[in-house]
Amino acid sequence: MLNIDLVVNAITTLLVTIDPPGLAPIFLGLTVGMTRPQRKQVALRGCVIAFCILAVFALTGASVLSLLGISIGAFRIAGGLLLFWIAFEMIFERRNERKEKTSEVAITRDHIHNIAVFPLALPLIAGPGAISATILLSGSFPSAIERGALIGVLALCIGILFLSLFIAERIDRFLGNTGRAILTRLLGVILAALAVQFVVDGIKSVFIG
Repeated sequence: MLNIDLVVNAITTLLVTIDPPGLAPIFLGLTVGMTRPQRKQVALRGCVIAFCILAVFALTGASVLSLLGISIGAFRIAGGLLLFWIAFEMIFERRNERKEKTSEVAITRDHIHNIAVFPLALPLIAGPGAISATILLSGSFPSAIERGALIGVLALCIGILFLSLFIAERIDRFLGNTGRAILTRLLGVILAALAVQFVVDGIKSVFIG
């Protein structure tokens, strides 16, 4: 039977890691000069590509770890530490600065039509944090039915992200600089707590179970 608490935890972890409100203003910066239909097309393409990438890791992450001889407990510890660092960056406003620098480099180097692939899908949506979180969560969803539920969770989170990118202008106007700063820090604290839980579970798995 599917554990509802695990599903809620997965939704929370992925939403906080992907950070739809934080990506909205960066998306606007990436698509300066585009019409609304063009922005919608870029957002849709980027979200679909990111979903495919994360879905592959959700389905094969545990197998890849097993092939490399890495236990899921060890990966939980490593992934939890990585997520904690991302949370630290969110709390102290360093993550958005890094993402903005990534987007600026991409605009100068890549053609406008490739923005959906880089940097939107990779690394802004399906970045190291989201990939690590997906692999971590896949260890808690071992059966075929549970993996299907995890794919559904990914689809839900990416759908919410697409909606936030589609209404990015309104979100940016509504939140403003102060609202974005408060929300980012709040999400960072939540992600830090989730990251610590991953590390605790990993330590229990490695040293106890």
